[in-house]
Amino acid sequence: MTERVIVVGCQFPDTGEQKFQMLMDELKELVHTAGGEVVGHIIQNRQKPDPATYIGSGKLEELMNAAETLESDLIVFNDELSAGQVRNLDANLNVKIIDRTQIILDIFANRAHTKEGKIQVELAQLMYLLPRLSGQGQMLSRLGGGIGTRGPGETKLETDRRHIQKRMDDLKKQLEAVRAHRESYRKQRRKNNAVQFALVGYTNAGKSTLLQKLSGAETFQEDLLFATLDPLTRQAELPSGYKVLLTDTVGFIQDLPTTLIAAFRSTLEEVKEADILLHVVDVSHPEAHTQMQTVDKLLDELGANSIPVITVYNKRDKLEGYYNEDTSGKSTITISSFSDDDIMKLKQVMEKTLIEHMRYYRLFIPVSQGKDLATIQQFTLIQQEELSEEGDGYSIEGYVLVDHPVNGTIRKYER
Repeated sequence: MTERVIVVGCQFPDTGEQKFQMLMDELKELVHTAGGEVVGHIIQNRQKPDPATYIGSGKLEELMNAAETLESDLIVFNDELSAGQVRNLDANLNVKIIDRTQIILDIFANRAHTKEGKIQVELAQLMYLLPRLSGQGQMLSRLGGGIGTRGPGETKLETDRRHIQKRMDDLKKQLEAVRAHRESYRKQRRKNNAVQFALVGYTNAGKSTLLQKLSGAETFQEDLLFATLDPLTRQAELPSGYKVLLTDTVGFIQDLPTTLIAAFRSTLEEVKEADILLHVVDVSHPEAHTQMQTVDKLLDELGANSIPVITVYNKRDKLEGYYNEDTSGKSTITISSFSDDDIMKLKQVMEKTLIEHMRYYRLFIPVSQGKDLATIQQFTLIQQEELSEEGDGYSIEGYVLVDHPVNGTIRKYER
């Protein structure tokens, strides 16, 4: 049964009207993604949150009446609530109450498929719950099911602080083992010197569709927030035939819960391993610029701000009117993921950007050196290859990664 949901938000002086509206629309999308139906919303302008109930007493009464009139099953607040606020709201409202962080955690719990993803979600849920345990008896007893209670981190009333702490320690150990495995996989990738592009961007910007179009691999695509949770790596071929790896990553969002950033750090660190980032932007979104700033800020926090970036303004087909792109010193391209011509143009931009970070070489290799020839063809980006008139060798021009082991072979034949 679809839960009937009322969303509640406060606009404070430091949040502009447009940004606040985006956050409220985003909250409604989160509810939809979690499987709920928004039946009403309550908004209040305040200088700061009420320390006791987040909203003022008048709005609380309005919310109580709305919950009864609209027969709501759930109330979702657009900010992270303190334990005291939840307790006081719970005393006045006979409806389940959760906040923005909880609904994001709930969606993550529903979307986690890999062992690592499930461990990370449970850890994030417990990190969120632990400081809020005291005095939540009545509230916890109401969490009988539905949105906000799903996933491995579902907690019963009798769960005590020591049990949670012990479980968190156990999860951290499991996560460490998974991280070690991921690190060995990364080392193998570095050893093979495979070039890696990472798709980053705001949630629902179209990263998974783009991965599918660039690589030809089937991926989960849906017009929902956080459609991709577990990182996915696929191989793609650039116009020259040079093969690269493409990694899809979890979408970013305004006010991404700190517990999630902490728990998902190993997954997010996939971004830091990339040679080049493809920052995918939903150009049709009215707050595209704000979303870009959110992604840039999170990349900065992850220490990935020095990696070369290609900004991919996506969803051109949904764009009404002209969009003023920020092209200041950046590689940018405006595309529709559903246009084969645009996908080819993007691959050309990817190849051009990659070449800027490679070394040019020119060589002649005898046909008798078949093994070396095959190695050079496999591990370098070849621009031109010609068989000599005498048929005794190949003249090759191309580009190679500066630190790739194949440089040793190339130098034997360079001229």
